[in-house]
Amino acid sequence: MRVGIVAQRGNSRAAYLAGDVREELVGVDVEVWLDAATAGELDRAGRDVAEFAACDLVVSIGGDGTFLFAARGAGSTPVLGVNLGEVGFLNAVAPEDAVDAVRREVERFRETGDVRYREVPRVVASGDGWASTPALNEVAVQGEQRGHGRGVDVEVRVDGSLYEATHADGVLVATPTGSTAYNLSEGGPLVQPGVEALLVTGMCPAEPMPPLAVGLDSEVTVRVDGAEEAVVASDGGRLQRVDTPGVVRIECADEPARVAGPDADFFQALGKLE
Repeated sequence: MRVGIVAQRGNSRAAYLAGDVREELVGVDVEVWLDAATAGELDRAGRDVAEFAACDLVVSIGGDGTFLFAARGAGSTPVLGVNLGEVGFLNAVAPEDAVDAVRREVERFRETGDVRYREVPRVVASGDGWASTPALNEVAVQGEQRGHGRGVDVEVRVDGSLYEATHADGVLVATPTGSTAYNLSEGGPLVQPGVEALLVTGMCPAEPMPPLAVGLDSEVTVRVDGAEEAVVASDGGRLQRVDTPGVVRIECADEPARVAGPDADFFQALGKLE
């Protein structure tokens, strides 16, 4: 079995815990890969996180941002999240339980050939000759800058039918997992995990644009104009610039993400948002 470990950058507590998990795994003959930053903290050889799709399990130690970073490299490999005190919607394992939780998944893998996980949808944006990295939280289509006199003209369609046309800072299309992230800060609704919907949320639209829930099989298209360029961001990074006028298509990725280990208590995690 091969396990990848990603610890939150610049967090000595995360690095220390990563060392404990690594030591436990090596002691039971598991091959361990460390991402480059974690390896540097532990004075070990490291690998690019993009290689972690070749692992059987990836362990993320930190907050939701660390989990998103690990998941981008993991592909379809299950990611087990250890929460170091942040909001932690993706991280269900407490630090004091981390070593035991990883050991249990190793034992399960050796007995059954698999680890425990649940699948969650990701979204992908595409345009003329390009496609974004699949996003676990959201895709944002927006102007280069936000604020009065900035933004872009947007025409939003769902499966070809016009939903809204207005000027806005941008448009978000979020997964249920991402409902608690950027989507919430832009006034979008919370969605309990397991609800099969994508969320379309306007970012400071000039005209009323109520948040909209659509089916996972829907295609959302955003036509952008009114500025020299628009920007497409996948989970807050991986920027793609789009010449205007242009059309960005957003839909569920073919391959979902896999979240390993126990389920987080959604409503308990909500309390940390306050």
